[in-house]
Amino acid sequence: MKKISLLLICLLITTFAKAQDIERPITTGVPFLLVAADARAAGLADQGVATSSDVFSQQWNPAKYAFAEDAQGLSISYTPYLTDLANDISLGQVTYYNKINERSAFAGSFRYFGFGGIELRQTGDPNEPTREVNPNELAIDGSYSLKLSETFSMAVAARFINSNLKVATEEIDASAASSFAVDVAGFYQSEEIAYSDFNGRWRAGFNIQNLGPKISYDNDDLSANFLPANLRVGGWFDFIFDEYNKLAVSLEFTKLLVPTPPGPGTPYDANGDGDFTDPGDISQAQADAANYKNYKDIGWVSGIFKSFGDAPGGFSEELKEITYSAAAEYMYQDAFAMRLGYYHESPMKGAKQFFSLGAGFKYSMIKVDVSYLFSASKMKNPLENTLRFSLTFNFGDKYEVY
Repeated sequence: MKKISLLLICLLITTFAKAQDIERPITTGVPFLLVAADARAAGLADQGVATSSDVFSQQWNPAKYAFAEDAQGLSISYTPYLTDLANDISLGQVTYYNKINERSAFAGSFRYFGFGGIELRQTGDPNEPTREVNPNELAIDGSYSLKLSETFSMAVAARFINSNLKVATEEIDASAASSFAVDVAGFYQSEEIAYSDFNGRWRAGFNIQNLGPKISYDNDDLSANFLPANLRVGGWFDFIFDEYNKLAVSLEFTKLLVPTPPGPGTPYDANGDGDFTDPGDISQAQADAANYKNYKDIGWVSGIFKSFGDAPGGFSEELKEITYSAAAEYMYQDAFAMRLGYYHESPMKGAKQFFSLGAGFKYSMIKVDVSYLFSASKMKNPLENTLRFSLTFNFGDKYEVY
């Protein structure tokens, strides 16, 4: 084959759904940015915007670093991907943070999504020598967080994104696509509060992620794709029963800040009279093509604002574009953790639904986290039956949390 198109490679990271079962799903470029890279968040059903601070906060809410108890942290995470299809597709991430002082911190991370080796042939002859290519995507992040009060912090993050999926031939330019994005995040953490039978602590957070220009391989509007810009909001509560036992429960919502695609069959006002039930002298195929072009012409900034009210199905369809997850984490002596969660996406918008289990083990400065996913959807999940690992090292001075 002369090339592997971007579309075909993207099919590797999608679930194998029947098209007729999904109505106007929102797709973006570089979707690996939305995959939970660490095992703690994965065990909590992809939650992290309002969880307690950890090394992995860079992906979910970097404002949490201002509340970190350890001065420094380093983590390494590994996630096998599509294990039923291949054994060399994976997502890896390295993250480091450093608290500058009691009120501020900086962090950096490197994320790499490798598609493994792909053998190419010019013809179908099995005796033909093959050429191997290794498509990949990566992101390099940096963030700064600052406490604005004793209970609230904010952070900004910047991200460079590189997607190297095209395969070079004599006719095809295989230059990698690249873009950049920024995040704006906030985090609230209360002091420990005494209730009648237990103590407790509230946490809440938000993160507006991946705000940046579209990414394109061919430098034209039709081939450009929106980045997976999204809004995350969530809440977390700790039940602190005694110095040994703690139970946390949480709820998180996510909304892609990307316009809803029109989809086949969407009405089109060809004669400009404002009546979409009277498309004028135009076929449905022509209407679909015009709708698609208009969608591709939307800029990334205007797309953010359109995403809150552009669904052809009205407010009910907008609600279907919000995913939610619920999770719980039990902690014993801050040394052993058990986690479970449930994630739900509307069947009309992607049908990603799953249960997750996770565990964490801490000894001295070293912590190990693992997680496992069980699909609850008719669609196949690319992370189904996958065990994810994260290794964390915390070191330096300790900071008090009240």
